[in-house]
Amino acid sequence: MSRLFPNYGRWELALASGKGAHVVDTDGNAYLDFICGIGVTNLGHCHPDVTEAVQAQLHKVWHVSNLFQIESQEEVARKLTEHCSGDAVVFCNSGAEANEAAMKLARKHTGNHKIITFAGSFHGRTLATLAATGQEKVKTGFGPQLETFIHVPFNDIEALREAIDDETAAVMVEAVQGEGGIHPADADFLAQVEVECRKHGALLIVDEVQTGIGRTGKAFAYQHYGISPDVITAAKGLGNGFPVGAMIGKAELANTFGPGTHGSTFGGNPLAMAAASAVLDVVFRDGFLSEVERKGRWLMQMLHEQLQDVPEVTAVRGKGLMVGIECEEAAAIVTKVREKGLLVLLAGSNVVRLLPPLIVTDSELREAVSAIVEAFDKK
Repeated sequence: MSRLFPNYGRWELALASGKGAHVVDTDGNAYLDFICGIGVTNLGHCHPDVTEAVQAQLHKVWHVSNLFQIESQEEVARKLTEHCSGDAVVFCNSGAEANEAAMKLARKHTGNHKIITFAGSFHGRTLATLAATGQEKVKTGFGPQLETFIHVPFNDIEALREAIDDETAAVMVEAVQGEGGIHPADADFLAQVEVECRKHGALLIVDEVQTGIGRTGKAFAYQHYGISPDVITAAKGLGNGFPVGAMIGKAELANTFGPGTHGSTFGGNPLAMAAASAVLDVVFRDGFLSEVERKGRWLMQMLHEQLQDVPEVTAVRGKGLMVGIECEEAAAIVTKVREKGLLVLLAGSNVVRLLPPLIVTDSELREAVSAIVEAFDKK
């Protein structure tokens, strides 16, 4: 009998090692990893720059608490804010914590309570982020839900206009819904969401936990849309496997959180900052993000061409290296490609989700496309 709670649907697969886009299981079988710890190991496994930075920090100091000045927090905050609309950062451990901080900030800053999110969204598994999430399946058994969260249809600006008013603290939106099935927002929709937020004095929060730090070919996915959010939340790829979360807000919001109003025991500790700093140095190198965009366009084009005549496939969509294949029996396809040495995962019930590392090579992308096409042919 396992001594672990059975709260995960674990595969009969244990990974023993990884390098770049490749992993090896405990039986010695090799796989191409297009899951990346659900969009976490964006620089691949054991990236040398991140490994070196964490190893160096291990021999200095691991944890001191936020009672003290942590110079590397200032360094990582500078690197983040130089590449987005935010000016100040709160560090934490996860995406859910980053979203909790954003919602607390919005409530305290505006004095309002109502927060609007969208159907199909996913914002985390704490009680508040569950209430914010627009998927009933993750809430079952945990009611009653926290009040003052309102969900409206995604990409439906008229529905938002009916819901938002001067008592709204914030609108929280994903520029590309990940867990909801890889649904990018319409450009005009996000632009109008910003307009409505400005009109009613509500904060615009973009949840970039899965899309952030280069996944879509921009530092953050909202930058494809020309908007300027008040708050950005990030986690997953920020530490490339080391737990790091961040809430990034505009300068005028910074003093909303005074001493004692919000905190995190482990958030932003020196080990986490060493990992995050190394990740950002790699992602923001000249040409890195443009390569992610190029590889993402190529992957989308190849999947469109190769799967256009497959009757089970109803859509291929995404942005950058965040791609979804909507199809019948998506779970069966996930299993089939795993048998061919490619690891992918589900998004929702009918989308095969591809999250390759951002350092993936062209030949590895070709290998993945071949495995997927073969899986559909012989399903």
